[in-house]
Amino acid sequence: MEKFDIVVIGSGPGGYVAAIRASQLGYKTALVEKYTTLGGTCTNVGCIPTKALLDSTEHYHTAATKFATHGIKTDNLSLDFTQLINRKSDVVKQNISGLNYLMSKNKIEVITGTASFISNRQVKVTAANGSESTVNSTYFIIATGSKPATIPGVTIDKTRIITSTEALSLPEQPKSIAIIGGGVIGVEMASIYARIGTEVSIIEYADSLIPTMDRDLGKELKKLFTKSGIKVLLSHKVQSAVNNGDTATVKFLDSAGKPQEITADYCLVAVGRRPYTEGLGLENTNIQLDTKGRITVNEKLRTTEENIYAIGDVIAGPMLAHKAEEEGVFVAENINGQKPHINYKLIPGVVYTWPEVASVGFTEEELKKENREYNVGKFPFSASARARAAMEKDGFAKVLTDPKYGEILGIHIIGPRAADLIAQGVIGMEYEVTDEDMFRISYAHPTYSEALKEAYLISSGQGSLNI
Repeated sequence: MEKFDIVVIGSGPGGYVAAIRASQLGYKTALVEKYTTLGGTCTNVGCIPTKALLDSTEHYHTAATKFATHGIKTDNLSLDFTQLINRKSDVVKQNISGLNYLMSKNKIEVITGTASFISNRQVKVTAANGSESTVNSTYFIIATGSKPATIPGVTIDKTRIITSTEALSLPEQPKSIAIIGGGVIGVEMASIYARIGTEVSIIEYADSLIPTMDRDLGKELKKLFTKSGIKVLLSHKVQSAVNNGDTATVKFLDSAGKPQEITADYCLVAVGRRPYTEGLGLENTNIQLDTKGRITVNEKLRTTEENIYAIGDVIAGPMLAHKAEEEGVFVAENINGQKPHINYKLIPGVVYTWPEVASVGFTEEELKKENREYNVGKFPFSASARARAAMEKDGFAKVLTDPKYGEILGIHIIGPRAADLIAQGVIGMEYEVTDEDMFRISYAHPTYSEALKEAYLISSGQGSLNI
């Protein structure tokens, strides 16, 4: 029976980062992963393959819709769907190879199998062939992630009623797809398939796309989706989904309560994810779950067992890979006696549609709910010289600031390279830089980042220099 200082259960972004940081701090570390590949959902069937397909389909869409304006002729343009999927798989393999290298470099022992607690100091690891081993550790970090959720009346069969996992590896391009859910996963998958000519319908229960983000972002995204041919149905309640053999039918109530239905090649269920704790043997510990099935932790991410911590999707908070990574480092350093910190309000959210959507801090709706005064600075990319040169004029940069001190309260962007631009806003908010400080610095011209400069100018009351 081998004894470790720290054993991490789950090799997703939170898990492998926690293991690396623990090893760097001098702990004898092991990483337990039930699948044969490292990386968890993000690397294998989530963030990485989705972004690979988003990039590929955006290239195709750009060639089909914009190249001619640039003077580039693309006669007889065609799409090789099989190569599209193969390229995605190659990207995943490259990332897995990188993770294997990192484990070896940091002398982390990788144990393949499913971990189940025997006690707070010991886990049983069951391999795919049924063989079992026992691992002892002073500390454990649970990083088992999440799995796709569903809703009453909809049973995922992975053939016609599918999740994003199956949608990333379909055998052929579907002619049509109905997506239940207009959150991050739903709108990204809608983008992938609509760009290559698939007829896409989104059925969303809330009255906005990406409903957890600032309302203006969802409103703008709906406008752009509708313009691109995606059918967006808001305030619609799904009742059921049925596999017809070669199609699937989704039945729902529209915003007026009238029964409707859509039949498509596939029904993609994208209503969120739920924490994955099944089979962990938590009943053999004092670890507690909340009403949503998440592991309960304190401010140091310690469970009700003094030596067991939990991070990522299995605890409360946004289900984001970079949130899990921050928590992985946070826990390893806490165990080491350090005093790290995480400001959860400053963890950005990104949607990789095109244009991209990114957000950090308070939304306008949250500030209104708190009866908090704020200024708004909003600048359209249509007034950006860089955006016009690139034919990327959709969207805007929006900043929310405190009227008295100029403190930045929130930043919300829908536009080209929003995923990269949001980092500047995170830095400004982390170090409590004011809106005036942010527009006083020099921005290269012409760049997309100038949209933020103008938004800061407007929110501070100085007035834009370009509109």
